[in-house]
Amino acid sequence: MRTKLLSLCLLLFSPTLLAGISIEHWTTDNGARVYYASAPELPILDLQLTFDAGSARDNSKDGVALLTNALLSEGAGNLNAQQIAEQFEGLGAQFGNDSQRDMATLTLRSLSEEKVLNAALETLTLVLTKPTFPADAFERERKRLLVGIEQRKQSPGDLADVAFYKNLFNSHPYATQPSGIENTVKALAVDDLKSFYQQYYVASNLVIAIVGNVDRKQAEQIANNLAKDLPKGNPAAPIPTVAALEKSEVIKIDHPSTQTHVLMGQPGVKRGDPDYYALYVGNHILGGSGLVSRLSDEIREKRGLAYSSYSFFMPMREFGPFQIGLQTRNDQTDEALKVVDSLLKDFVEKGPTEAELIASKKNITGGFPLRISSNKKILGYVAMIGFYGLPLDYLDTFNASVESLTVADIQDAFKRRVDPEKMVTVLVGKQ
Repeated sequence: MRTKLLSLCLLLFSPTLLAGISIEHWTTDNGARVYYASAPELPILDLQLTFDAGSARDNSKDGVALLTNALLSEGAGNLNAQQIAEQFEGLGAQFGNDSQRDMATLTLRSLSEEKVLNAALETLTLVLTKPTFPADAFERERKRLLVGIEQRKQSPGDLADVAFYKNLFNSHPYATQPSGIENTVKALAVDDLKSFYQQYYVASNLVIAIVGNVDRKQAEQIANNLAKDLPKGNPAAPIPTVAALEKSEVIKIDHPSTQTHVLMGQPGVKRGDPDYYALYVGNHILGGSGLVSRLSDEIREKRGLAYSSYSFFMPMREFGPFQIGLQTRNDQTDEALKVVDSLLKDFVEKGPTEAELIASKKNITGGFPLRISSNKKILGYVAMIGFYGLPLDYLDTFNASVESLTVADIQDAFKRRVDPEKMVTVLVGKQ
């Protein structure tokens, strides 16, 4: 019954979204940062714990961050993985965990009824503070990672992605895959996971995001209870700055496929960057808006070189990638590359037209309500704002920041930040 009620609640649209989102922030006694948004219309609570404990912290033990996060729910206190899952399922609560380059997360969604919520939070706290890292689960998850690594060697898309990050970021921690590589994963031991957990899963390295049907006092109590049994520890040290590319480079990987996977790009933008909005809106016109973008129009509609093509900026703690991607027939690869090169150079030099900018603004601001149309989506933004230290009014000012842009703003940002003469290009296909 509880599970059905929670599922029904998730289908409803929250009136709070139409009235703006107020985010409050404070710090617990032992240093965890808390970001809270009240959403009392639905009887649910969404919560995310975000640690600066992604693969950028692997420190030559590639895969340790991902495995540490994966094993948190495989055993905690006196409970095994099945018992942990049954605890959440019996309450109709939904638990999740994930690890990326910048961060590692644990999430919980529960009904806000006091008895149910307290029991769900109690199990989450156990998972967070008393993981046992069972040896059998470690071996199983490590084998699963190794199988995935082997399978990616057969996928042209995965091969392109691995080569792209490796050559874009070189010796920077972003260069490695979160899942690691065969040699490093095979060398990992349970003690490596325990050491990683002890260093990074500490209160001073934690952001707690809370969205839902609890008041400020309840939110404070929830945050304190979650963090109080964690050691205070220290925040993770700053990661190195991403170096700009010094020249263009083309990496060709032979693969027996009828199509060539193309990825090209350079370091782009980081969270909180003053040029973010200009680059975001400009890219929406260049290749981020699907079939109506310049890339799609020239490559798909006019020339039929690819079914789809795209571009995006991926802001991270440090400069994430600006990436352009497509798949084309092997014999059309050179032509497709010439079209992309010409389009990019033209856009960097001239920027968008006024008509393109007007249409792009309407599309972005008109679709913004859908991007915050549920508590879960709001939670993602609140957690991002907290983790990257963005302004608390980020959501309230997003549309205004987009609307204020001019053609000259976008042209200026692209001229300064995108250099078509210094791109990493990865080609995976029959050479």
